[in-house]
Amino acid sequence: MDTSESSAESGAEPGTKAPAPDGARRRGWRRWAMDTRPLRRPAYRRLWSSTIVTAVGSQLTAVAVPQQIYDITGSSAWVGAASLAGLLPLIVFALWGGAVADTMDRRKLLLITNVGIAVTSLLFWTQAATGLESVAVLMLLLALQQAFWGLNAPARNASIARLVPADQLPAANALGSTVMQTGQVVGPLLAGALIPVIGLPELYLVDALALCVTVWAVHRLPALPPLAGTAVRRAGVREVVAGFRYIAGHKVLLLSFLADIVAMVFGMPRALFPQLAAETYVPYGEGLALGLLFAAIPIGAVAGGLFSGTFSRARRHGWMVIGAVVVWGAAITGSGLSGSLWLAVAFLAVAGVADMVSMVFRGAILLSAATDEMRGRMQGVFTVVVAGGPRLADVLHGGAGAVFGAREAVAGGGLLVVVVMLALAAAVPALRRYRV
Repeated sequence: MDTSESSAESGAEPGTKAPAPDGARRRGWRRWAMDTRPLRRPAYRRLWSSTIVTAVGSQLTAVAVPQQIYDITGSSAWVGAASLAGLLPLIVFALWGGAVADTMDRRKLLLITNVGIAVTSLLFWTQAATGLESVAVLMLLLALQQAFWGLNAPARNASIARLVPADQLPAANALGSTVMQTGQVVGPLLAGALIPVIGLPELYLVDALALCVTVWAVHRLPALPPLAGTAVRRAGVREVVAGFRYIAGHKVLLLSFLADIVAMVFGMPRALFPQLAAETYVPYGEGLALGLLFAAIPIGAVAGGLFSGTFSRARRHGWMVIGAVVVWGAAITGSGLSGSLWLAVAFLAVAGVADMVSMVFRGAILLSAATDEMRGRMQGVFTVVVAGGPRLADVLHGGAGAVFGAREAVAGGGLLVVVVMLALAAAVPALRRYRV
């Protein structure tokens, strides 16, 4: 299938702007409800439906792997080491995968990587079913899975701009982000319910079988080769470096990445949730407090996605990102200052809504401000930032909590987000001025 056929099915001509969105004329409560117009386009609907399976299935494995490692070793240190073992392959292959996504048919790359992820899940099931009990094998399989995921994510995200018109990019990003956040809530709950019933090995098998649906959905996508006129090149180190140079030369892209780094590194307090549950909120019950603290941000993000109808009417995408990051920081500060668990959870839920807004408009900026031949590399860097930022935050907040106390570290981190984001917005006007 050639590029013209791809455009015909998606309904979006690459490089052109669609007419004024019909969603802008919605009235009453519908103007607040999630904008589902992208789902009317068969190609995007297939990509989105595959994301549903991936969002939940990936969380099944995310619960099963640390649980199995802990069962084998009885050590949380080994669980932490496994997390780091998956981070390096994710970073390396996400950066390289972005370059690959700019040089080949993205549908073909999605097929290859989704099959690889499914095969890895089968290997997870095999080692668990045979009772191998090898931490080394588990860490090797986790590294392999994260490598495939690093190759997959840039191609998946970069494909969206070829499947929907430009005015529907915020709506498409809201749909995708809502599904991913829902998976972070539903997946662990489902894993916790299934392990006692079917056993841990079968949890891997469920994920592998579900991924067959993803492969089928991706198989039915139109071809997504590089656009006509794009220079033929190899995906090597030079292309990865060219992606970073492109970011440095486009301040609006650079600021969008910096906004996420500021929000996540300074303001993601999840490493302090166990300490808060054990010290500050212990009267509420340590288990209840811990569960609510971890669930609050994803639940807020899902709520933000469900009421994201106004996103499609926003034109000042830069200001939406700035405002969302500032609200995130202020809400995190509020949660740190709260002596009441329920008030802290409410603030974290507000932070989740702000995080959803930030994700949607940062994603829209990356897809609209970058050319198609650079979108893969932009999404590769985006994947690294999203994966690496919270892990750096765990280190920073863990150290700060030990020195200053958990509540002080949370509140101070949130305040730092507000100050640094406002300073960046004042110093570099490119993001403030960006609009579509």
